Amino acid sequence: MVKKYIPTEKEKYMCQKQKTYFKKRLIEWKNEILQANTKNMYMNDVDHEISSPDIIDQATSQTEKNVEMRTLNRKRKLLNKIESAIKRIQDNTYGYCEETGEPIGIKRLIARPIATLSIEAQEKHEKNEKIFADI
Repeated sequence: MVKKYIPTEKEKYMCQKQKTYFKKRLIEWKNEILQANTKNMYMNDVDHEISSPDIIDQATSQTEKNVEMRTLNRKRKLLNKIESAIKRIQDNTYGYCEETGEPIGIKRLIARPIATLSIEAQEKHEKNEKIFADI
């Protein structure tokens, strides 16, 4: 049985083994999203919508299309974040907080491989967003 590698905090932070692990994980995630999008586009092409005279059916159809468009937009943004993370691996800035320059941490990166902020910086950012949202 081959033991699957998982980065640990005992290793040197962002050593080549960890970078390879995260790059592979990001590429696999990107490919999963692209395959799902391709499948969805195919299903939408097959599912020819017939314009219904029933206003309720039209409203339901429009709502479904809006949800689908929002989902596609989120996936597009996620793909951009994944691409950005892969570039950060290549330029050796991956795993370090964009605000403080401090390590983000292995556990956080395993949970969210596209993270760009440490937990502390993320909490500060969210707190500031909430303050400005309340104004």
